[in-house]
Amino acid sequence: MFPLRTLALGALLLPLAAYANDPYSYAQPDAVRVTHLDLKLAIDFPHRKLEGLATLTLAWTDPKAPALVLDTRDLSIASVESVDAHGKATALKYALAPRDKQLGSKLTIQAPQHPQRVRIVYTTSPNASGLQWLPPAQTADKKQPFMFSQSESIHARSWVPLQDSPAIRFTYTAQVIAPNDTRVVMSAPNDPTHSLNGHFSFDQTHPIPSYLLAIAAGNLAVKQTGPRSAVYAEPSVVAKAAHEFEDTEKMIQTAEKLYGPYRWGRYDILVLPPSFPYGGMENPNMTFATPTVLVGDKSLVSLVAHELAHSWSGNLVTAASWRDIWLNEGVTTYVQGRITEALYGKRQADEEALLDIHSLQRGVGTMPENAQRLAPRPGNIDADDTLSDVAYTKGSWFLRTLEQRFGRETFDNYLKGYFDHFAFQSITTEQMLDYLKPNLIDKYPGKMSWNEVQDWVYGTGIPAHAPIPDSPRFDTIDKERTAFLAGTLKAGKLDAKDWNTQEWMYFLDGLPDTPPLATMQQLDAAWHLTGTPNAEIGMRWYVHAIAAGDKATWPAAAEHMTRIGRLYLTLPVYRALSKTPDGLAFAKQVYAKAKNGYHPLTQQAVETLFAKAGKH
Repeated sequence: MFPLRTLALGALLLPLAAYANDPYSYAQPDAVRVTHLDLKLAIDFPHRKLEGLATLTLAWTDPKAPALVLDTRDLSIASVESVDAHGKATALKYALAPRDKQLGSKLTIQAPQHPQRVRIVYTTSPNASGLQWLPPAQTADKKQPFMFSQSESIHARSWVPLQDSPAIRFTYTAQVIAPNDTRVVMSAPNDPTHSLNGHFSFDQTHPIPSYLLAIAAGNLAVKQTGPRSAVYAEPSVVAKAAHEFEDTEKMIQTAEKLYGPYRWGRYDILVLPPSFPYGGMENPNMTFATPTVLVGDKSLVSLVAHELAHSWSGNLVTAASWRDIWLNEGVTTYVQGRITEALYGKRQADEEALLDIHSLQRGVGTMPENAQRLAPRPGNIDADDTLSDVAYTKGSWFLRTLEQRFGRETFDNYLKGYFDHFAFQSITTEQMLDYLKPNLIDKYPGKMSWNEVQDWVYGTGIPAHAPIPDSPRFDTIDKERTAFLAGTLKAGKLDAKDWNTQEWMYFLDGLPDTPPLATMQQLDAAWHLTGTPNAEIGMRWYVHAIAAGDKATWPAAAEHMTRIGRLYLTLPVYRALSKTPDGLAFAKQVYAKAKNGYHPLTQQAVETLFAKAGKH
């Protein structure tokens, strides 16, 4: 344990607005804030739990505050103590409130003497929402069990008692005990040469929010991809992953040229088992990535560009609440596009942007008005639900509009200054706008009105005249799709031999919601889409084939749903099946076999879908 760090102290100087009470957290940061976490963990694979000791270093700001309030979910608390400067421990009274379905249980620790450090001994639940435990059979190599965390949005509280709000940043150290031959990694600098002796230590010297606290442990091999990057994955996967991600150093250098130095030291990538529910998670120093991007042609490595971009937007400058999450995801998606364009060309960057834009255009009108806003008004929105197409696509579209109006060079300089100005801080939408107005809008008058800015951020839908990239390839695909659906162009005559992943995605996205069965059978016969190893193409294909009534594709769809735990690529297939009684029954059979391989978040999403389908 060591005292407050310089960076942590710097974080204390944030404006009070950044610490506004978070509706998704019980914490009271206007009274006291955690500035450092010293964590000791023992991994118990047989019982699917972590045994933990968390020592929190505190900064008290309200002299009258009677208690420290923390977020927990399904933790068993064994003891709570204050620890003085000499290491003397004194028991503290505490109360664990009844469990709230969304927020978990409030832990109130009586601390009228305002101790600098509080130590909590606890154990996690086998069903912790932020952890997944996989038996050997559910890993790629089927040799050792595997465990990994997913703390975003508010799941860190299920494996560490803390102030689980993005407004609160802290440094951390960790000591982890694991079985021999198991490698442990965390969201801190990792040593690729570390011996597998069962003892691992980590030191995150930069203050991070709780949702970026991460851990994984299992049978992991390491392969360097650059002077400051490596890929971690199961032995059978690591070489393929290293090849797919061999441009990582080029990505880092590209981002640095645009937006300033990479400030985190190492940038490593952990390829998780297929049950990982998201495409990637931007944990500092150690991005967690889905294996579904390993398609062999680098066509999906924009996911790495996205998670790397978070090293500036999200990890360096963080949204202060989930209501402001577009500051993370929208800015990151814009930066991702710039990295992709620089390395893989404007065609791929524009195609990816257009796919996002068309997806948002299809869905935004069906959303509640408040969900269409970049900065929603206070309301009953689940923290996980804030991570929608609006945050990602409308947010990045807003930044592309700013780039178009002010010019790329001017906007690049502005964005670099923004990252420098708010480095290692958590900010609100309003703080971002207070910086935007004098440093871009007013500095270059006549380019964009403040009313337009307000419309983008607080308005519903998509503002008129939002710029849309051109894609001659997509235009050609539109014509071919139209001719194919009209019956004037046979499936085998589609000029699709050289289509990349994005172009197949676009073709399939443009098919009717319920296409004719014969049309889909002709397409499959020509291009063999059933059984494709490319999950992006597969998800779209199965959704349309199921809608067309092609039961011959169901076994392959089931294999897709069982093999992949990524929500975005699995849930749409469950949804397509659930629209008919026979399909719903089949989907339930698939789920019964696949459930134990899914992350708790995926399980919750599928079961919610079934519950809704059963009511119709």
